[in-house]
Amino acid sequence: MAVLVGKQAPDFKATAVQGDKVIEGFTLSQFKGQYVVLFFYPLDFTFVCPTELHAFAAQVEDFKKRDAVVIGVSVDSHFSHLAWLREPKVKGGIEGVQYPLVADLNKTIARDYDVLVEGAGIAYRGLFLIDKNGVVRHQVVNDLPLGRSVAEALRMVDALDFFEKNGEVCPANWRKGDKSMKPTQQGLEEFFAK
Repeated sequence: MAVLVGKQAPDFKATAVQGDKVIEGFTLSQFKGQYVVLFFYPLDFTFVCPTELHAFAAQVEDFKKRDAVVIGVSVDSHFSHLAWLREPKVKGGIEGVQYPLVADLNKTIARDYDVLVEGAGIAYRGLFLIDKNGVVRHQVVNDLPLGRSVAEALRMVDALDFFEKNGEVCPANWRKGDKSMKPTQQGLEEFFAK
């Protein structure tokens, strides 16, 4: 699996769906200047996937407050995305999800992000935090049965934003408002001394 952290995020141009609207020519680069939480999920109309999509939807306003956009990607067509968006939550659908869902039917985006499950033709649960300059700053890839923590994705946005604004690093389990440290030996010693 390729490590994309520290590299320019692969751009793409694809068809996406947002609400009931089809967006032709949707690109990642249109979000330069904002944080992007780009996540891949295996397939529409499956089981763990709707729980994740609804979990992101429940916190999408929290991401927006941090100048971060959430974008989902799967190897399904935009027609499949639209059909799933019309399906009620109680039936396993994703009705109410309002962030963009990208159709990666030819699997090039999943391949570019190295999350394609070869032989199966679907994507692992990859998540990429992309900074305002289009550089990948965090990535995590889960196997198919393992759902992600949206709270952790939000925490990583907070940590990146804090570091960029303050120049101090965020230790293990850091949350917004917690003590940070200067990236020096003295900073480390001061952190452990308190």
